[in-house]
Amino acid sequence: MTLAGDGDARWLAAAAALAARARPLSRPNPGVGAILVKQGRVIARGWTLPGGRPHAEAVALEAAGEAARGATLYVTLEPCAHRSARGPACADLVCASGVARVVIGCMDPDPRTAGSGMARIREAGIAVEYVPSAACEASLSGYLATKHLGRPEVTLKLALSLDGCIAMASGESQWITGPEARAHTHAMRAKADAILVGGSTLRADNPRLDVRLPGLGQRSPERWVLTRGEAPEGWRALPSPSAISAMEGVQYLFVEGGAVTATAFLAAGLVDRLLIYRAPILVGGRPALGDFGLASLAGAHGKWHLRERRQLGSDTLEVYEARLCSPE
Repeated sequence: MTLAGDGDARWLAAAAALAARARPLSRPNPGVGAILVKQGRVIARGWTLPGGRPHAEAVALEAAGEAARGATLYVTLEPCAHRSARGPACADLVCASGVARVVIGCMDPDPRTAGSGMARIREAGIAVEYVPSAACEASLSGYLATKHLGRPEVTLKLALSLDGCIAMASGESQWITGPEARAHTHAMRAKADAILVGGSTLRADNPRLDVRLPGLGQRSPERWVLTRGEAPEGWRALPSPSAISAMEGVQYLFVEGGAVTATAFLAAGLVDRLLIYRAPILVGGRPALGDFGLASLAGAHGKWHLRERRQLGSDTLEVYEARLCSPE
């Protein structure tokens, strides 16, 4: 492990930004970013393509061609060491490319690689360094959750009034927040593999839960409903929050509620991120959450950390994180 210099950290952060273009289309593979730098200039970029292949390193190396010789490859995740019917191991491609140096922002917990990719590159005589990068880990948070926690990363979205309500006493909830906040929610849906609501919400609102932003309609996630019964056509049923571990290939799960479902996920300790859209209105209606088993106020402190706050029209978005998905 090496401590990052300013240059390495900057290039790894740039590779992490590229990785965002792969999410969630790279499913079932993680969204990875790669940048080739030579004499201080970027000569090629790559990110994991839809369906998971080619990988980011392969895309960048192919784009660079012979220019890759002598360059530094910055990659958000350790190059894979395992070959498959879908393509060669990225570690082998790197070894054959002629690059002079490889900088890795996050080691791969997949046992098929798990240090083997880095070792293979080093054995080929190429300088290779692991430079821990918070930006790279954040870009891989869903993938790391599946490997370390055995489940997808869970984001819980709540649209609230100032008094913490998600609907009027009558049940009317359209719309608590304004158009800017709703557009942002659609952008967040586009980053998810799957989206989930409770059975009561499905029956009452029959929500579409798609992405209605120009050019992003194809990013609409799978639709799941938390219910003990069968799911209607076009939906998949989940019997309990803990069953998310069986969501094959899902790295990023977006939970939109309602209150019973939000409470159930919090009670099960399965929420990694909170998106709270707060509208400047008072409703005096239905609360966002029920009792999720908190034993004392002391137990509530220190769990949630504010990561972002921004204004969306007249509404405010607050983003809280509960934990990192990287290993201790």
